[in-house]
Amino acid sequence: MNKSLSYLALAALLLASCTTQEAPFGALPTPEQIEWQDMELNMFCHFGPNTFTGLEWGEGTEAEDLFNPTDLDCRQWARTAKAAGFKGIIITGKHHDGFCLWPNPVSKHTVRESSWRGGRGDVLKELSEACAEEGIKFGIYISPWDRHDPTYGTEAYNEVFRQTLESALSGYGPVFEQWFDGACGEGPNGKRQVYDWELFHKEVFKWQPQAVVFSNIGPGCRWVGNERGEAGRTSWSTFSPDLHGALHENLPGDYESYLTQGDPGGEAWIPSETDVSIRPGWFWKESENSQVKSVKQLLDIYYKSVGRNSLLLLNVPPDTRGRIHEIDSVRLMEFRQALDQIFADNLALSQSREGNTWTVKVQADKPFNRVVLQEDVAKGQRISAFTVEVETADGWAPLAQETTVGRKRILLVPQTSCETLRVRVTDALAKPLLKDIGLYFDSL
Repeated sequence: MNKSLSYLALAALLLASCTTQEAPFGALPTPEQIEWQDMELNMFCHFGPNTFTGLEWGEGTEAEDLFNPTDLDCRQWARTAKAAGFKGIIITGKHHDGFCLWPNPVSKHTVRESSWRGGRGDVLKELSEACAEEGIKFGIYISPWDRHDPTYGTEAYNEVFRQTLESALSGYGPVFEQWFDGACGEGPNGKRQVYDWELFHKEVFKWQPQAVVFSNIGPGCRWVGNERGEAGRTSWSTFSPDLHGALHENLPGDYESYLTQGDPGGEAWIPSETDVSIRPGWFWKESENSQVKSVKQLLDIYYKSVGRNSLLLLNVPPDTRGRIHEIDSVRLMEFRQALDQIFADNLALSQSREGNTWTVKVQADKPFNRVVLQEDVAKGQRISAFTVEVETADGWAPLAQETTVGRKRILLVPQTSCETLRVRVTDALAKPLLKDIGLYFDSL
């Protein structure tokens, strides 16, 4: 064997060894959590009796025949989601009113009792099949609050809910995310339920062991703490769910800040999910057709969610036909076009590292105003402070100063042209592991 080639091979092996042997730090994500956050954009579909009443929270007393979409087309939802760059859809299989979009055997308040499709309809079946055909993932929202079920508020309801989960999670193929609302109001008997979360989680993982479970506090991902579409400027994926000793409660004040920011010393990897609606409400209303968020608003949400180490779950509610409305669909296509335009041309030509500083050579003939950083989160989230600087005739000039990075951090900076840029990590919990730096221009 040629000696020079053997030396090159040995050098490559040693370099790879040094890279792969960097010790993990702190709480770490599972492969499923890494895959989940890499999705970046998922669609939420609030759909049910509220679509036909205009309510946000149904009473639980609505007649089953009220649910009667005139032209349900889940393939249209899936095609729309895929074309807009969404990687998955989560459907409200059961909202607080207790109505089930599938023939749940332990409920008498379902599509089976309606005249829609002659009582043989099943939205979960139609949507799961549509998602599979389009190559996107399928998720289910099931609210534990039930304003219809007569057992709600008693120990018997926990078993009813367990069987509800079994029915939904065992019959429709892979479920990438199980979404639990934290709501716990009164049932038809005026009582509140003490939820058996250990039982519920056990049932989820029995049928869908790969599922990422969302709730206010995880265990797979957590609520971001608001419905404005904003993760914190400081955003840790690590989190301690028992810090306040009040599981799954919508508590005010510092608890919401804790949800939004996470915890650098958190005991578990529970990244945030940012849920927000494309309309003012969660369920479709004709009166809101003129209030669909603009492309500029959606980009702002993207920068403050995906760009702050979170995942964006954007609610796009089907209308009374059972279709994504044309106004919403067009806006989603415009949003996708804007993202593709902004992130098409990376102006970072090359990068090198010395210590805790990364130096980037820049395509100097084009300006940039977006800086994208990514940590190697498979080995833990580490960076807690950094600065971005550009080289000028007078030396290094500051461009931005922030705290966390995580899976992705997008900085909105002034329009800048330069030949060299650097990122200096000024504080970290362990050796920083930036894996990518990108520079882009948003002209919108």
